[in-house]
Amino acid sequence: MKAVLQDKTYEELAALVAQAGEKPFRAKQLAEGLTQGKRISEIPVPAALRAALLEQFEDEPVRIERVFTAKDGTKKFLFALADGNLIEGVLMKYKYGNTQCVSTQVGCRMGCKFCASTLGGLVRNLSAGEILGQILAVNRAEGGVKDRRAVTNLVLMGSGEPFDNYDQVVRFLRNVTDSRGMGISARNISLSTCGLVPQMRAFAQEGIPLNLTVSLHAVTDRERARTMPVARAYSIREILDACAFYFEKTGRRYIFEYSLIAGENCDPAHAEALAELLRGRPCHVNLIRLNEVRERSLRATGEREAQAFLKALTARGISATLRRSMGSDIGGACGQLRASYVNGEEEPPMSQGSRKRTESCCGKRSRAPKGETANEESGEEEAQR
Repeated sequence: MKAVLQDKTYEELAALVAQAGEKPFRAKQLAEGLTQGKRISEIPVPAALRAALLEQFEDEPVRIERVFTAKDGTKKFLFALADGNLIEGVLMKYKYGNTQCVSTQVGCRMGCKFCASTLGGLVRNLSAGEILGQILAVNRAEGGVKDRRAVTNLVLMGSGEPFDNYDQVVRFLRNVTDSRGMGISARNISLSTCGLVPQMRAFAQEGIPLNLTVSLHAVTDRERARTMPVARAYSIREILDACAFYFEKTGRRYIFEYSLIAGENCDPAHAEALAELLRGRPCHVNLIRLNEVRERSLRATGEREAQAFLKALTARGISATLRRSMGSDIGGACGQLRASYVNGEEEPPMSQGSRKRTESCCGKRSRAPKGETANEESGEEEAQR
């Protein structure tokens, strides 16, 4: 596999152009062409420069392989990488804009029991350009241009743990927020982590004030370790301290994701304990109806129990919402679309509960359009207030 030109910063593109003996404006041409989602072979630069670039770099490092469209307009994408690996993502359409969920790794090694991405372990990290390439491909397919993007918001909540691929994710974020490229504001980007504390603290000092989301899913370290192996390395107290540090450095409120798992973490005592744990902190709780994974034994709680849990939190002064479902007819949890193709299946799998309440965005974030009831918001809008 060749290198990925989309990895490069604008300054690095300028250096490439200079090394090739071309005039400086060629760097702008390259940047504009890449931002439009064009292959190298489509960008109108001198033939000699194009040939030199194609010798070093992949012409199309990320290609849309399949698209599944839900009745509500949500689209799930299967992407093929230049080395034959597959990743996935989702585009969710709202009145105020379109949110794309992107993957940061092929597979995942975190081992969370409720996530399909980790079933086959980690294959490899994505490069910054491969993360960006997902957005460029979808933006082009949806008719977007630089001044009128089809993708307006991003969530790093697809396959993989973003902070387990720290350097490439940070490079991607700097590139995607660069005004000479996509120019997406950091405030329109959310990143979800399972709680890698050292990386959370390091990221707080990167100067990229995005919406930080932490997968919590439990109120004690012992309970959390049953579904999230990372809990054996970092305690809830350490995570809370890292979140406080993030708020101190960025001024950005943080979000906790809490999947409601039947018989595990969603009785009244858990709601009371969660409220006590978070009381007084500048945070929001995003409750999630568990997206069941067919290879796992975890089951989602009922709607009545979910609403009761939400009510218990808000009654105790905790900002909380219950995420609404989208794209239920193309569903499957994070990683299931890729897994189905790796296993030779033709259609995306439907988990046992997904026909009723499958989450979109690989089982990740969705934000309610204006006018939806408060308990259907995901917390992304809350974080930006």
